[in-house]
Amino acid sequence: MPAKEEALRDYYSVLLEAFGEPNWWPARTSFEVIVGAYLTQNTSWRNVELALANLRRARLLSLRGIRTVSLGKLESLLRPAGYFRQKALRLKTFVAFLDGHYAGSLTRMFRQPVAELRAELLELNGIGPETADSILLYAGQQPVFVVDAYTRRILHRHAILPETASYEEMRSFCEKALAGVPDRKASPKSGGAPGASHPPSPMSRARRSPNAQAYNRMHGLIVGVGKHWCLKSQPRCEQCPLQRFLPGI
Repeated sequence: MPAKEEALRDYYSVLLEAFGEPNWWPARTSFEVIVGAYLTQNTSWRNVELALANLRRARLLSLRGIRTVSLGKLESLLRPAGYFRQKALRLKTFVAFLDGHYAGSLTRMFRQPVAELRAELLELNGIGPETADSILLYAGQQPVFVVDAYTRRILHRHAILPETASYEEMRSFCEKALAGVPDRKASPKSGGAPGASHPPSPMSRARRSPNAQAYNRMHGLIVGVGKHWCLKSQPRCEQCPLQRFLPGI
């Protein structure tokens, strides 16, 4: 295996040993994951949780709820997540797509070949590659790696891939590097990656293939590193578990 791919596998092992299971994504249902994937665009997860709590209290955090609620009321409930008018309309658009193409069934939707479904999702208003892959991996348990700003930052700073690499280049690299890693049990001693760990949820415990499990875990672990140590302007490399892998160390 090429050295850079081997390095990413080493990162996975080190982070999993240090933090244990990140328990990502924190959600009760696949549809809640999808709603969260839309809401987390351009805002913090804390704000997403506030909007999800609004939907849950109103008993609208379901396909039927989003389908039947008025657009105006949905906008009001989503206000904490920001861009609430856009996000409300995009959720309505997704439900209409699901109804029109898959008779309102997420199970039927996720039975589609991954590449075909990904192409369909990317045609929807408000779904870019990161959102589409989050839906596929975390709601559908499909073996697709999610690339985010933290992934890009860490791979660049560790001289694994240039910051200018495309989303698809990074996704392909991570999937190839992590495919086939041993599906070992996470360390029970850790309290989780700071900023990324959550209590176990029905969706974090969902059954998935070994590759999907590795992609799920690694993305959650990367989020923890990015939020707590690999900061955009003032990285805290001295405390980071990945410090030893930095070029020149």
